[in-house]
Amino acid sequence: MATSAKVDATEEQARALVEESRETSWAKPSFAKEMFLGRFRLDLIHPYPQPDAEDAARTEAYLAKLRPFCETIDASVIEAEGRIPAEYVKGLAELGCFGLKIPKEYGGQGLSQVGYNRSLMLVGSAHPSLGVLLSAHQSIGVPEPLKLAGTPEQKAEFLPRCAAGAISAFLLTEPDVGSDPARMASTATPTEDGEAYLLNGVKLWTTNGVVAELLVVMARVPKSEGHRGGISAFVVEADTPGITVERRNSFMGLRGIENGVTRMYDVRVPKGNLIGREGDGLKIALTTLNAGRLAIPALCTAAAKWSLKIAREWSSQRVQWGRPVGEHGAVGEKISFIAATTYALEAALDLSATMCDEGRNDIRIEAALAKLWASEMSSRIADELVQIRGGRGYETAASLRARGERAVAAEQLVRDLRINRIFEGSSEIMRLLIAREMADAHMSAAGALVDRNAEFKDKAKAAVGAGGFYAKWFPQLTVGAGTVPGPYSEFGSLARHLRFVERGSRKQARSLVYGMARWQAGLEYRQGFLGRIVDIGAELFAMAAACVRAQALRAAGAAEAAAAEELADAFCRQSRIRVRALFDALWENTDDDDRALTRNVLDGRYQWLEGGVLDPSEGTGPWIAEWQMGPSTEENLLRPFLPSTRVGG
Repeated sequence: MATSAKVDATEEQARALVEESRETSWAKPSFAKEMFLGRFRLDLIHPYPQPDAEDAARTEAYLAKLRPFCETIDASVIEAEGRIPAEYVKGLAELGCFGLKIPKEYGGQGLSQVGYNRSLMLVGSAHPSLGVLLSAHQSIGVPEPLKLAGTPEQKAEFLPRCAAGAISAFLLTEPDVGSDPARMASTATPTEDGEAYLLNGVKLWTTNGVVAELLVVMARVPKSEGHRGGISAFVVEADTPGITVERRNSFMGLRGIENGVTRMYDVRVPKGNLIGREGDGLKIALTTLNAGRLAIPALCTAAAKWSLKIAREWSSQRVQWGRPVGEHGAVGEKISFIAATTYALEAALDLSATMCDEGRNDIRIEAALAKLWASEMSSRIADELVQIRGGRGYETAASLRARGERAVAAEQLVRDLRINRIFEGSSEIMRLLIAREMADAHMSAAGALVDRNAEFKDKAKAAVGAGGFYAKWFPQLTVGAGTVPGPYSEFGSLARHLRFVERGSRKQARSLVYGMARWQAGLEYRQGFLGRIVDIGAELFAMAAACVRAQALRAAGAAEAAAAEELADAFCRQSRIRVRALFDALWENTDDDDRALTRNVLDGRYQWLEGGVLDPSEGTGPWIAEWQMGPSTEENLLRPFLPSTRVGG
């Protein structure tokens, strides 16, 4: 009998593992990193980077083939059946959609990140589950880790299969492990002959795992003589004996997603299937996500574009009180927000993707900011669309169709987009991740000052070194190009917004230093403060992207240049209000009160407040069925392993 035992890890151990797995060097410049340090390096993003002509032509040619097929997809079938029909998957495979970013020498399309994003936007607009199918396969599945860290032999063996349609999945999360990989319980034990590893464990929420042919599995190799040990990454054939797909999970949205629970019992994996070295698994996963995260803002941007189209058409046709509803101020504000934010979403996406393709900049923070900001803003857009549509926004597309009305799936959009604030790092985790990266220079300078376990003498020594760093750096944050009217004049009416961004970058950098001085080692627990700093940076990044893109269109004499400038101006005006509110909330908030109240809640002080409703623990109420029966409870997940059977494949 084999079980997957829990692994306990202290806070220090968890932090040490993440620190060890981070990319600690900054060999290339980073616009976002510089911005968080109070240095607005416009030269890193201006002129707005453009794909080369050959890449642009290849992308357009591919999209011209892809669009006719996407137009044949009936999203209502996926919603009704809760699955993606086999003919849709086959059609995508025949068009090479499973090899969008795989190099041509391995049978892929060889598209750039920009081309990949545009393809995902098109497919995702047919149904988001299709976008997730492709992005989980290519952004975090087998292709991307192998492109980054695979051997020539691994690439030659697996990439052609992936490009041809062999679906892959990424297995990291476990029933007791979400964002804390230090507690990972799955093991990969070397065999006595040294030729393989035996994988044991349970993986939860394995997107594509139900139908996958190939898996990337993260498991812990025990440290021993001749083995470095640590969390490691393996390519695993999904039909290997010992692998059981126990169930297909169901969710509030993404009805066609193939996501399940996968169990491994003595799964023999050849040593040649180890990606990179033992112990490099988490680093490979984090590096993969640097570019892989851009798939989510691509799908979010597609949703925003769709929302804008529906909002425009409905608000110009629906008449109330003698005027189209879009001409009423309350609705007009929502339409303005949707249009301006959609423009900024695409600007930030294309900027990040093109910088990724160019390879001149380190985009780990930009990609994380794009993922965080796009997932949050697109959800707001979808919510506003439902409000604009009123009762028809809340009604399902199937019901609207049955009544003879246009089947607009606004409520589905809300459900489908909600996962993006959880996928590949929840918004809360993303803020902490970005905060750690933005504070990298400060952590190096402050040293023991921000170490909770450091002794007083070490803190005193660190204070001397930090004093020298801040004595040179901090005065640079007092004045800059944003304090005088002349700079950025080539941006015309948008110049004032860039001056705001420049001032804002210096102000948030000063605010971070104030926070470090005030809380020192306790700063890491001030997650509300750090989150607001990150949100300020996300807004400033989006503002800069919007302005630089509009200026590039004007310089190129594009027909939409004037309209782009209007959209950029409107977005920046809206964003500035949000930024000012975030700055105010840095120092005037209820964070301390919230922490105290939360402790009381967890201690049961307010348990009386829960009275008056049914208790799910007594077997009644609307939630009890899922509570008892699914997804698999921990007790069920830890029962003896079953013989290898696969479902849904």
